[in-house]
Amino acid sequence: MATHITSLASQANSTIPSAFAVYNTSFLNILGQTPKLDLLVENNDYPFAHEASVYIPTTDELFMSSNLFTDPTTNEKTIKVSKVSLSKHPLTAEIVNTTVPMPNGGVNYNNGILWDAQGGLNDTGGLVQMSVTPPYKTELVLATFYGRQFNSVNDVVVHDDGSIWFTDPIYGSVQGIRPKPQLPNQVYRFDPVTRDVRVVADGFGRPNGISFSPDQKVLYITDTAETIGDGSKDNTLPATIYAFDVATSHGQPFLTNRRVFAMAGVGIPDGIKVDTEGNVYAGCGDGVNVWSPGGVLLGKILVKNGTSNFSFGRNGRMFILNENKLYSAQLNKEEPTLNTSVAILNQHSQTIQNQIPWPQSTARQE
Repeated sequence: MATHITSLASQANSTIPSAFAVYNTSFLNILGQTPKLDLLVENNDYPFAHEASVYIPTTDELFMSSNLFTDPTTNEKTIKVSKVSLSKHPLTAEIVNTTVPMPNGGVNYNNGILWDAQGGLNDTGGLVQMSVTPPYKTELVLATFYGRQFNSVNDVVVHDDGSIWFTDPIYGSVQGIRPKPQLPNQVYRFDPVTRDVRVVADGFGRPNGISFSPDQKVLYITDTAETIGDGSKDNTLPATIYAFDVATSHGQPFLTNRRVFAMAGVGIPDGIKVDTEGNVYAGCGDGVNVWSPGGVLLGKILVKNGTSNFSFGRNGRMFILNENKLYSAQLNKEEPTLNTSVAILNQHSQTIQNQIPWPQSTARQE
């Protein structure tokens, strides 16, 4: 059980399920009166539930990317996209046949999904949009940084102005699925209208998760350098969430005032999300950790062996990826911080669709 907890929070821990650890009584507003954690899908054939976790409200479906594994039919390393139809029973993870090369993170976009395509030894990666209905058509959005291939694009978030912000660590090369890196471990901003792409942050060991605050004045980026990517770890390297202020200079956004926001107590902070009250959630080595906007650890949704990513659904529901398992956490149905996230997602997706003319080209870990 958690240590260094206030006395009131300690009392709260005795009244809620063991899957939830309260470090600050503010976490009770997020949990609600009857929080619970349920196993939805388990598939030991391959680690289907690793990254992305993109919830589609209109169809009540969840898309996710697997961890890297060896396909027994080809004996080659691969990553698969899976879909779980949450309104169908029994729930299963259905493999989606897509041309996205080694997909990792993803986000709702233009009534589809914008994938971080890591690429392969012979396939260029970048940003690829995929339809969420068969035959899951894809469109290449961005392939290179002015001719230099990205390393292995990892996670992505979309600003209200339509710009796309994404991280690009060298995990793919370390894992043997990408060529030697051509770029540093960096964070980028891409404007689909002007086609301008530029570096907005560097100095990371492994830039990973990325998310804006509700007012989009702060950008959170996780550095998962502690996990090297080859199966080894170095506990002296960052497992840290950094916060940046988003400033404007000469009409363009810049990231300023870099600062440590929080460090994961167990493992690394991988995928990251922010609710409408500004609370920050990260997938860590012991589950989903939640901090206040001021960096105070509020609580944890405990999952054995941790989680790389997760997403919000309807009515306070959270979907948590756990490699061979997919969990659902029922949190506070009445709490607006969670209840409004899907509505905002729908509105944002439609706004982006109206703003951005998509190119018509077709797209051939950690």
